Amino acid sequence: MSSVSGSRAGADPRARTLLAYGLPALPLAILTLPFYVLVPAFYTQVLALPIAAVGQVLLAVRLIDAASDPLVGVLADRWRPAFGRRRTWFAASIPFVVIGAWQVFVPSAGAGLLYLAVWGSLLSVAWSATQVPYAAWGAELSRSYAGRNRVTAFREAFTVVGTLLALATPALLPAFGLPGERAVLMVFAVAIAVGLPLAALLSLAAVPEPKDRSTARVPWREGFGHLASNAPFRRLIAAFFVNGLANGLPATLFLFFVQHKLASPDAAGPLLVLYFVCGVAGVPFWLWLARRTSKHRAWCIGMLMACAAFAAAPFLGPGDVTAFAVICVFTGLTLGADVVLPASIQADVIDVDTAATGEERSALYLSLWALATKLALAGAVGIALPLLGASGFDPAAGRLEAFGLTMLGLLYAGLPVVLKFGAIAAMWNFPLDEKTQRALQATIESRAAR
Repeated sequence: MSSVSGSRAGADPRARTLLAYGLPALPLAILTLPFYVLVPAFYTQVLALPIAAVGQVLLAVRLIDAASDPLVGVLADRWRPAFGRRRTWFAASIPFVVIGAWQVFVPSAGAGLLYLAVWGSLLSVAWSATQVPYAAWGAELSRSYAGRNRVTAFREAFTVVGTLLALATPALLPAFGLPGERAVLMVFAVAIAVGLPLAALLSLAAVPEPKDRSTARVPWREGFGHLASNAPFRRLIAAFFVNGLANGLPATLFLFFVQHKLASPDAAGPLLVLYFVCGVAGVPFWLWLARRTSKHRAWCIGMLMACAAFAAAPFLGPGDVTAFAVICVFTGLTLGADVVLPASIQADVIDVDTAATGEERSALYLSLWALATKLALAGAVGIALPLLGASGFDPAAGRLEAFGLTMLGLLYAGLPVVLKFGAIAAMWNFPLDEKTQRALQATIESRAAR
């Protein structure tokens, strides 16, 4: 297929091409919630496996998942099959994601810890083999500063919609006579088994393989030296990690905060839906602001808005659901800046490396950002839960001391504000703007033409 199929030669992809590209993000997002949230509870409560052992198995699975990201990135850059180095990996990994998800979500009779370890590892590695080339595919679809915003906006909008569907499913299934965790996981498994291959086929049929503009193959040691000396990359991944940690803390503590700080457990579902709906609604504004200013300044403004909204959260108490809903609206509106703009800036940072080395190594760079995201989420859990326990907050043991509830508010919203200010400081004067990115593109295209 031509490298310009579905879009005008030299132009950004049309909306229908971006729709087809973004569609697989929906079933991939549906997969995320049950794997990280429902599976641990299902294997401990329904299959009656020891909770500590399940935790150890899932920790090992996630370590394998994290280690596989850079390996997939290197291989996806170096292997150049006729069908395309992005599309081939994406197409080949989808069946393994479907099989792994089905085995984990619909376990066979007698499934135990070894079963969870084997199939969970397969699912995690296959997931990396899908997500890293998929992200690289998007990073290379557009070569323009603003066009990359549209690519990530389409993909992340589908991600949020998939998350909303995953949130709504457990609440809706009892109305159709399908109660219980086993039925919920079965529905998710069917949705992934049907929806992911169909979405992938549509993308493969409608979205072109980007032209590989590599003009050289960089030796391993030299390549990692260039990566380490890429100052915009270092700056962005540091801000990305710190902001990911800031986002991971409220994500980890949201249910605790609503249930024990607001004393309103039934409000958790509606508040999450409100947050993600506002996230989708805010995307057009952040695209507009990025055009008027720059990606990094628009992202910083989004983080500042989130800080302003979050600042009041530690002072809320029992029954303050309406006030917290207002916070969810404003922080939800900033979600678009957090998910769309950094992903678009990543593609610009890759241009720095391509211009310096002559090799387009998008998958390697994006695998490192994926690793940073996973480390940030793990760090959030590692910081929050021990501090809460030491402060007198342990619902399982019936300990809900006043200082523990205060610590819950500070970890949920206070520390994230501090961390976001650190990310803002790193990104406010980020050196890559539209003019710089155009100059990098000119260098890359000139070398490719020769």
